Amino acid sequence: MTPNPTTEDEAFDRLLDHLSTDLDFESAYYNESYLDRRISARMRRRDVESYEDYLDLVRSDPEEPTALLDSLSINVTSFYRNPEAWEPIRDALREVTAGRGRATVWSAPCSDGRESYSLAMLALDDDEIRTRRLDIVGTDINEDVLDRAREGVYRTTKTRDVAAELEPLDDAEQYVDREGDTFAVRDAVKELVTFEQHDLIADEPKRDVDLALCRNLLIYINTESKRAVVDTVLSSIREGGYLVIGMTETLPRESRDAVETVDKRRRVYRRA
Repeated sequence: MTPNPTTEDEAFDRLLDHLSTDLDFESAYYNESYLDRRISARMRRRDVESYEDYLDLVRSDPEEPTALLDSLSINVTSFYRNPEAWEPIRDALREVTAGRGRATVWSAPCSDGRESYSLAMLALDDDEIRTRRLDIVGTDINEDVLDRAREGVYRTTKTRDVAAELEPLDDAEQYVDREGDTFAVRDAVKELVTFEQHDLIADEPKRDVDLALCRNLLIYINTESKRAVVDTVLSSIREGGYLVIGMTETLPRESRDAVETVDKRRRVYRRA
């Protein structure tokens, strides 16, 4: 029997309400189409056809809420994701570490830590980047993801080749220990990075950030939340500091006067 569309819409809304009130997931921040895709994927995996039945499953199966929340979290990441974007990031790292003070680089959201560690390895790999003056902070809303980031262990799978992700480095073996398909980030890299929980919408901005990476988040969230996230990030960046967003993303119109474009194609901006 085909589910009634109206009933299904109501059941979907009840599921989103359950996510917000019982599972402490702010579903209102995200595009409904994104949420629907992720939830539908879980439903197919669990062989459930209706939102109402899936809600019953979430309530009755103690393991499903964790699996659902992990699916909804935006954890699509890799080392040196969009490799061509990293050349202007390298240039920015050289500039912000050239002064006398310490430079703060913020990876937000950092997901499982690959972007943060990519920054650290790039800095260690480049003689013109002064790592002794560099602090890298990775933040995410999901504490479980942050625990994985702190562990710094990554595995090659059928869909993800970690060795290929690390190819932009001249000698990745300096920075990771490899055992078969498992790659563990070395302590010298970890020492440059700290991880903290932070909500880009609800929490206060950071302070005096020299370079902020907020890549591949804005495409998943709704217009109002996008403005809030960009306001938080821009408020965190010192005058003259840099912002990098994803190469398929755009800044909200209301935020564009706050920045100067450094590299339009690769979405690099300087705080005005």
